Amino acid sequence: HLSLVRFTEEGLEYFPLTGFPGLEAEHLWVSIPFCLIYIIIFLGNGIILHVIRTDVALHQPMYLFLAMLALAEVGVSASTLPTVLGIFLFGNTEISFETCLLQMFSIHSLSIMESAVLLAMSLDRFVAIYSPLRYTAILTLPRVFGTGAIIVLKSIMLMTPLPILLRRLSFCGHNALSHSYCLHPNLIYLSCGNISVNNIYGIFIVTSTFGLDLLLIVISYGLILHTVLGIATGEGRKKAFNTCGSHICAVLAYYVPMISLSIVHRLRHRVSPLLQAMMASAYLFFPPVVNPIVYSIKTREIRGAIVRMLSEKRPRV
Repeated sequence: HLSLVRFTEEGLEYFPLTGFPGLEAEHLWVSIPFCLIYIIIFLGNGIILHVIRTDVALHQPMYLFLAMLALAEVGVSASTLPTVLGIFLFGNTEISFETCLLQMFSIHSLSIMESAVLLAMSLDRFVAIYSPLRYTAILTLPRVFGTGAIIVLKSIMLMTPLPILLRRLSFCGHNALSHSYCLHPNLIYLSCGNISVNNIYGIFIVTSTFGLDLLLIVISYGLILHTVLGIATGEGRKKAFNTCGSHICAVLAYYVPMISLSIVHRLRHRVSPLLQAMMASAYLFFPPVVNPIVYSIKTREIRGAIVRMLSEKRPRV
């Protein structure tokens, strides 16, 4: 049985969406953990953004980059929410081509921003450890905000050609999207036309953003390790490593699911559709759930700001 791309009389294309294959009868129950996930994402990242905005002591490069990361993660989650909850709560299993392009553009461009911010955070940690006395002189607030603006512009410019390239494709009406949202690697395989240009440009985006970012992150941590090992005292080494702990967790939370999903996409004919759907969900939902928790627990300044915020709101007897 094949799910078909539906064409209206006006020629509009509607693509079938897939929840968790084999669990269609349990969609209402599946919606409960997804609702909890969205609550945790928006509440956790919202608290991080609030304390960074309101606490003057956190107006430093490290925490401003963390705020950028939280904004990108909230954006990715907000982009998936309409179709994910639409499927599991309301049984809405179709998406129009135009809406699909918009959702794909949002998810991928914000994911590129996440990766770039993680790279900026690793460079921030390198400067803080390698040259602590010049840290504030090198990473000034204008440079931090300028870096954020460059990240946003780069992500938008890289992603803009993708919807244009997808519009030139024809869709034959076979099969459904493998996930509850639109991703470029999944969408192009529904086409019956020549997708070589799309594939080449998709590979270019992956290598020039995620691949290059990960390589530079690894290099920066190699330099950080070399610098830390040159510190004479054991206490100094421990303090230096502690400043990087939260960021290392964020990097692993982001790249491990991404690499796993890429492998699953390459082996899509050998992997069950349910596993593909679960890996795609892990890629999009694991980082924004884990990062606020990790930073709240492992970062003393964030933890202290949250405690102060809660104590101020507690009614006095």
